[in-house]
Amino acid sequence: MKRNKKKKRKTHVVRVNLLFVTVFFLFSILIVRLGVVQVVNGETYKEEVDRTEETVVKTGVPRGKIYDRYGHVMVNNVPKKAITYTRTQSTTTDEMLQVAKKLATMIEKDSDEVTERDKKDFWILQNPEKAKAKVSEEEKNKILNNEDLSKDEANDQIYHLQLERITEDELNVFTKEDLEVLAIYREFSSGYALSPQIVKNKEVTTEEFAMVSEHLHVLPGVNATTDWKRAYVFDDTLRTVLGNVSSSREGIPRAMVKQYLARDYQRNDRVGTSYLELQYENILKGQKEKIKNITQDGSVVETQLVQEGQRGKDVVLNIDVELQQAIEKIVQEELLKHIGTENSPYLDRAFVVMMDPYTGEIKAMVGQKYNEDAKNGEDQFEDYALGTFTTSYESGSAVKGATVLTGYMTNSIEPGEMLVDEPLYIKGTPKKASWFNEYGQRTGPISDLFALEISSNSYMWKVALKIAESRYVPHEPIDLSPDAFDTFRNHFAQFGLGVPTGIDLPGESSGYQGTASRPGLLLDFAIGQYDTYTPMQLVQYVSTIANGGYRVQPQLLKEVREPINSKEDLGPLIYRKKTNILNRINATPEEINQIQKGFYRVFHGAEGTANNFKDAPYNAAGKSGTAEAFYKGPNMEKAVQTYNTTLIGYAPYNQPEIAFSTVVPWSHQTHDPYINKIISKRVMDKYFELKKERAKAGSNKSLDN
Repeated sequence: MKRNKKKKRKTHVVRVNLLFVTVFFLFSILIVRLGVVQVVNGETYKEEVDRTEETVVKTGVPRGKIYDRYGHVMVNNVPKKAITYTRTQSTTTDEMLQVAKKLATMIEKDSDEVTERDKKDFWILQNPEKAKAKVSEEEKNKILNNEDLSKDEANDQIYHLQLERITEDELNVFTKEDLEVLAIYREFSSGYALSPQIVKNKEVTTEEFAMVSEHLHVLPGVNATTDWKRAYVFDDTLRTVLGNVSSSREGIPRAMVKQYLARDYQRNDRVGTSYLELQYENILKGQKEKIKNITQDGSVVETQLVQEGQRGKDVVLNIDVELQQAIEKIVQEELLKHIGTENSPYLDRAFVVMMDPYTGEIKAMVGQKYNEDAKNGEDQFEDYALGTFTTSYESGSAVKGATVLTGYMTNSIEPGEMLVDEPLYIKGTPKKASWFNEYGQRTGPISDLFALEISSNSYMWKVALKIAESRYVPHEPIDLSPDAFDTFRNHFAQFGLGVPTGIDLPGESSGYQGTASRPGLLLDFAIGQYDTYTPMQLVQYVSTIANGGYRVQPQLLKEVREPINSKEDLGPLIYRKKTNILNRINATPEEINQIQKGFYRVFHGAEGTANNFKDAPYNAAGKSGTAEAFYKGPNMEKAVQTYNTTLIGYAPYNQPEIAFSTVVPWSHQTHDPYINKIISKRVMDKYFELKKERAKAGSNKSLDN
């Protein structure tokens, strides 16, 4: 009996101990599991919860405005009525379709953008059983059993087979009303969950807006709100340079998706796609409103404002829009006098750039291109201001100041040096002569100043031969040092010729550099008839001479301002762009002054090639140019010899405040109509006329004065 009791007690103790061990083991497993959950996988689970239960939605805001230097709004935002749709994470395609059908009875939606693929997807959505029957069970099983395909890839293949097998007759059953529903549904499904998507923001009528507003309770996800569009105030003025902004449907251009997504953009964000709108995207884009949506089972149960939205900062340009428009009109008027005439059959464009030679501020950049309206034959001009820095042309004698200065800088000639002006006879090359010295009627030694005044080609060729360490002997060949072209181009680059000017716009051209290096081509280079230059390069070059040798970066941006609600005033200053000196040319003040004197004689000398400026009250200086060129046609279908004409200059001579370049490609065939000189004179007259008028009215100060 006692033995049995001891045995039972012992068994009971073993069981209790076993129970304690089991409980301890189970608690240990639980503690380890909790540790794994909290420590190892805690962040992962937290991210999963955040993803599904807390979603931050960013709502776009209007862009910043763009002003000219005097505070005139050039680019604005105009509010417009809009219908939007926001789907939740749990919204089904059937629910979206039902809302689209209701909305289609209240608004008119253009279906022009509906594609064949959209129609096929819509057909499958409305005919699921018929779509399923498009692929046999045998085909499905073969695809699903393919071990090389994932489940999603297999289903995608099946879906594409269904799409391919939808017939044209089946698509043609869609009525106009069906396509309207499809167009609306297409907008619904193109957005992201919890992110408002524009359904219609063009020509939303008052009746449509009111109808939708009154029926929001039966249109889940739909809202009647206010959107905005970019308004370019001065019609076509500088339109090509101001750039463009994508629509909400376009969103981020495909080529820019990666870089924008990395900067916290969304795919359907509106962004600057070209020129100024693109260049200053970071300033103009604004601060998005951020709202946190707390969802449960895919439905929003609470919203929290994380960050208030603010429209983009305002950009102030150096452009004087009144001067810009005046020059555009002048260019159009002068072009119309010659376009289509027997002497100017290829003339269709002209460019003018005006810049402060000391600061690089671009006051005007004009490009006008003529097109005849094919329907009614009326004269039409399009803005081609972007051509001032994206297209280049042979500039002719305008570059001769750089040629002479290169002679000084390489110690090939000295200021005031006399060289014989005469036709050159080089073996194997046609006779080369100045325009006034074709038959040797005017030979003899001339100075560098007189050579610039009368635009002597012979003087420049002899300078080039000295730089190339070559000796001219009539009727004999000439040899050049192997680095002659590099020497010239390296020195021209100091002025901004043949290199980017640094203007704050994308897509700048450096011009064309010839690849051949025959001796005759070096002589052509020295008189501006080989390499090509942009109007922007030419104004930077003449500014370098005007300001005493400093190459200054051209600048469109003047300053950035805080956005405010006032229609009249600008907000507080945030940033003002400073002058950026890129380099100083390797010439002495005396050498630069010598070129300035030569440029003065061009405008004032008895034989100056641009002495139509001699009686101007503002005392200008500069250099004209005519270059043999080829017109290749709009589609490069032909190459006809013609002439380009140019003029560069600055004023006042002693204290320059404005520099300009005028380029007229393909201006004439035989008789020079001097359109480059007439345009330039009228442009400079207008500049000083506006200055005088503003001084009299007390309004001659830009925003920083």
